[in-house]
Order: sequence, then C-alpha cells, then structure tokens
Amino acid sequence: MVKFRKRPAGDPEGRMSVLDHLRELRRRVAIVLVILFLGAIIGWLFYNPILHLLEKPYCNVPFQRRLGATKQSDCDLLYSAPLDGFTIRLKISMITGSIITAPLWLFQIWAFVTPGLRRSERKYSLIFAASSSVLFVAGMAMAYWTLSRGLNALIELSGSGTKAALGVQQYISFVTLVLLTFGASFELPLLIVMLNITRVLPYSLLKRGQRLGIFLVFVFTAVATPSTDPFTMTLMAVPLLLLFEAAVLVAFLHDRRRARRQIADEEQRAAEQLPDDVASVIDPRPSDLPTRAASLESEWTELP
Repeated sequence: MVKFRKRPAGDPEGRMSVLDHLRELRRRVAIVLVILFLGAIIGWLFYNPILHLLEKPYCNVPFQRRLGATKQSDCDLLYSAPLDGFTIRLKISMITGSIITAPLWLFQIWAFVTPGLRRSERKYSLIFAASSSVLFVAGMAMAYWTLSRGLNALIELSGSGTKAALGVQQYISFVTLVLLTFGASFELPLLIVMLNITRVLPYSLLKRGQRLGIFLVFVFTAVATPSTDPFTMTLMAVPLLLLFEAAVLVAFLHDRRRARRQIADEEQRAAEQLPDDVASVIDPRPSDLPTRAASLESEWTELP
C-alpha cells in the first residue's frame, strides 16, 4: 500500500536526498493516478453527452455522403466487434477525465519540479496549472471548430458515387487525435515561458530562431489541419503565431528585468566590498526633514 509521506521540513530551499526525491516522486505519481481515476469516473457517467458532442462534425456532413442516412439527423456510427462499445466508452472516459482534471495533475507535476527551483520561481505554480488548462481547451476549441469543414473535405476527396460508413473506433480515434494535437500545440508558448523562467531558454536564443519558429508553425498547421484548404490552415496558424510572439515578448521582458536586477545586485556587492581608500557612492540629494508639528506629534504619542 502506498503511504503518503510529507516532505521533510527544515530546508526552506526544498533540497532533498535521492531517497527522499524518489519517495516524493512515488507520492506525486500516486496522487496523479487517483486524480485521473476519479476524472475517468466522471467521464464514464457523462459518456452519452460527450459522444453526441464528438459526433456533431460527422452529423454536419451532408447526409447524401453518409451510408444509410435518409435525412440530415441520421448520423449513427457503426461498430462490428462486440467489445468496441466498451473500449470506446473507456477511451472517451479516460481522455475526458484527463482533460477536466488537468489543473490538478499538472499542479502535482509542477509541485514535484519546484524544489529544484528558486523560491522566487515557485510562485508560478498556480499560474502554470491554470494557464496550461486554458490554453489546452482553447486549442481543442479551435480544432473542433474546423473539424466539420475538414471532415467534409476528406470525405469529398473520395469522389462521386461513394459514401462514408465510418466506424466508431476509427472516427473517435481521428477526432480525439486532432483535438489533443491542437490542444497540446497551444501549450508551446507556455512551455517557452517556463523554460525562460528556469533559465533554460534565454531570449537571445529565441530571437535567433524566431523566423524558424514561424515557419514551423505553418508547417505544423498544414500537416495537422483536417481540411486541405489554405484558409482553414491560416485560421489555425494565426492563434499559434500570436501565442508564440507573446511568449517571445514575455521572455524579452523577463530577461531584461533579470539583467537589471543582476546589475543592481552587482553594484551593491561592489559597494559593500570597497577598500578603505575608496569613497562610497552617496546620494547627494537631501532628504525631506519632518516638520515641527509632525515631530511634536510623534513625541506626544511616544509618551507613556
């Protein structure tokens, strides 16, 4: 049985031995598994509404292109193996549970990483968990918006005289792959910002590879977008480009602030280590003196 142990207290910087680090890893993994299990239960209970939501892009395809459909509302998905119904429900439940509980298990992952960071950098834990969830949902929403157009374009590529008879396994796998791919791609700006905060990816390196990053964004959207038209590809690429440029701007501001702070610290240390024959730097501007009334009032309040 897994025993949840508290992190040994006494070290404000969070330093731990190798064994304590492994115990902490085991504890975090166990918590993440429990969170995902509870999320999967929620996904299992709300399976039917989620399935109908995933079916909508297929229902928007003209019914003349769908096998067995006599009207637009006929959009039933087929399955042939006896276990297909159970496996697809289990798959949707697990994916749904991982999405709706993302802030909780992402916080656990970040909490495991934070002992290796400075105290000033640990305040970004909640921001990281919340922002990652928002960006992931935004990426999935963009992908879902283009799924109807993309699915219709893919079915029309088969030519006239053909109809689609999509199986539930293949269709759900295709839809979830597109949704998760774009949801994960929207996490890239947050990853860039976090790597910059942890001093792994400085702004100077981002500036040199900025043009390459823009080119790779268009390559990614061209490959991952279900539709083949350039209009949809551009609509998917613009939000990613804006998020990428925002991440570069945040990295620039953060590195400039860090450089100014480092210069101020170096000047302060240099001033504290001046030899005896060197004058210290003194601000020549006079400070404001307290008025007579203020001094009398302070003396009066100090009396017993």
